[in-house]
Amino acid sequence: MSEWLVLSIAMASACAVVLTIAVLNNRRVAADDDPSQTPDVIEYMTMMIGVVYAIVLGLAIAGVWEGRSAAQESVRLEAQALHEVRERSSVYPAEVRDTIRADLDAYVAHVVGKEWRVMAEQGTLTERGTELLARVRADVTDYEPRTEHEGQAYQPLVDQVAAADDARSSRGENAGETMPALVWFGLIIGALVTVGLIFTLQIRRTFRELLLAGLFSALIAFLLFLIWSFDSPFGRGISATASPFIDLFPGAGG
Repeated sequence: MSEWLVLSIAMASACAVVLTIAVLNNRRVAADDDPSQTPDVIEYMTMMIGVVYAIVLGLAIAGVWEGRSAAQESVRLEAQALHEVRERSSVYPAEVRDTIRADLDAYVAHVVGKEWRVMAEQGTLTERGTELLARVRADVTDYEPRTEHEGQAYQPLVDQVAAADDARSSRGENAGETMPALVWFGLIIGALVTVGLIFTLQIRRTFRELLLAGLFSALIAFLLFLIWSFDSPFGRGISATASPFIDLFPGAGG
């Protein structure tokens, strides 16, 4: 099911539930009921709970967005490090250089073609990707430089492979969902309480009040959807992309 379809259903459902309860509740109100008698303390508590929940939502959105940004940055660092290995290996003999580049291309093609789907669906890296990167490391570290120029390039190449491995590990750590179940429980309960407090203010059936109630509940649903969408950096909604690999290794996209 499309994420946008889920969002539309969630927002429409939230509006429908709130408006239905408001209409049914209004039918039970006595003819002589005076809505101006709502205690001031209830209005104050409603306002404070709304403010607190808004802060919690803001922190949750900032947290998942930061996780998504960190995931994208790890992809960029990994792709850049591998690109440096490919370019700097040009000082090596042709057979060594071609072996390094062939194994690099095989690793990048695997990451873009298969490992990305595994991260999106399962939240983990693949063993095949680990094996291919280990092969690249072996290509670089097992070669013994024969000239001073090759010797000067050797250690930077080793460092770039290590940087790529570190970025890959970071990518794996960011592949899964970041929000604990307990936090989700608090967000959902907070949403129910915040929306439910609308009815403590004796909402009536006027168009203006029903419109505001519907928009408010739809906004809460949208913000929760936004958190859920960002919660899996490689799997849902506005997710991290493999564009750094494709930009630096054009052949990987095919």
